[in-house]
Amino acid sequence: MKFIKLYLLGLLLLANTLSANVESEYELETIAEGLHSPWGVAFPSEDEILVTELSGSLRLISSGGLISEPIQGVPEVLFAGQGGLSDIVLHPEFDSNKLIYLSFSETDPSNKNLNTLRVIRAIFEDNSLKNIETVFLATPLRKTAAHYGARMLFMNDGTLLITTGDGFNYREQAQYLNNHYGKMIRINDDGSIPEDNPFLTTEGALPEIWSYGHRNMQGIAQNTEGTIIFENEHGPMGGDELNIINPKLNYGWPAISYGKDYSGALITPFTQKEGMEQPNKYWVPSIAPSGMTFYDKDLFPQWKGSLFVSALKPGDVRRLILDGEEVISEEILFDDIGRIRNIITAPDGSLILATDGKNGKLIRVKPVK
Repeated sequence: MKFIKLYLLGLLLLANTLSANVESEYELETIAEGLHSPWGVAFPSEDEILVTELSGSLRLISSGGLISEPIQGVPEVLFAGQGGLSDIVLHPEFDSNKLIYLSFSETDPSNKNLNTLRVIRAIFEDNSLKNIETVFLATPLRKTAAHYGARMLFMNDGTLLITTGDGFNYREQAQYLNNHYGKMIRINDDGSIPEDNPFLTTEGALPEIWSYGHRNMQGIAQNTEGTIIFENEHGPMGGDELNIINPKLNYGWPAISYGKDYSGALITPFTQKEGMEQPNKYWVPSIAPSGMTFYDKDLFPQWKGSLFVSALKPGDVRRLILDGEEVISEEILFDDIGRIRNIITAPDGSLILATDGKNGKLIRVKPVK
């Protein structure tokens, strides 16, 4: 017994030493502050950052940390509840065509009590947006200003994935294919429907749907080869999920869940059902997962091949160590800077954290010099 205790103590000391060594290998640098609820982050060049503020502004941050005035041409957004100007992604050929994509919530012009999620593309030129086109509009309209999803990712094949949340009050609709509640959407870069989408010939189904049975998807990433699509989503009270997304599959919400309603009542007594996918990992209690990035750079070789998930509750980053699709361990990082809305990999291999709230910051994680 004494030997076992000493052995366990030795393992604990080794783990603490390894953790301390990892922490000593990076430092945090504040790039910009005073941002109003930063949400989406993209790099139009190695020295510039485009960041969306949920309140409705798109700003350009220079390498010296100078924050521009709001970019002109951004449409008016519904900044209410969880809605606002959300994600931004660059077209895979941005260097030549200057196309950016924005997701945001908006009020229906004919009925101010209703709203929805819209995705546009536009040419970013001379610090303004030009030639704005809608590539996706979620239907039907909703009354709630919650659970929009709104994350985007260009797959390696050039198609665009868009997450759409269940609208909070419309969760049962996530199981039906005639609406956009709780769905992963896949479109071409111009908004047209890819010819190999899984529900093209399914009667009554919307052809842009890629997968269904989701709640509120806030993170999406892919491995280097583009063969694995990772997605995270908020559960209710507990039951946050990490999923591997494949076309045509049903991810179960709200028929199965590892969480409970906020009142403490059961949403469903089931955690598994035939024909519904299990999460690759789930969190109870909730961590409120937000952004996500797959790390494949050389700046931090010890992190290469890891999946990073930013979290709002109470505020940290989860490094998930992977073996293919399997999560084999989890490490908690950056747990002393507050709620973290997003994490992305910068072109130089550093990590960029966006903190949540009215005085949001962009923080760079870089090696110690």
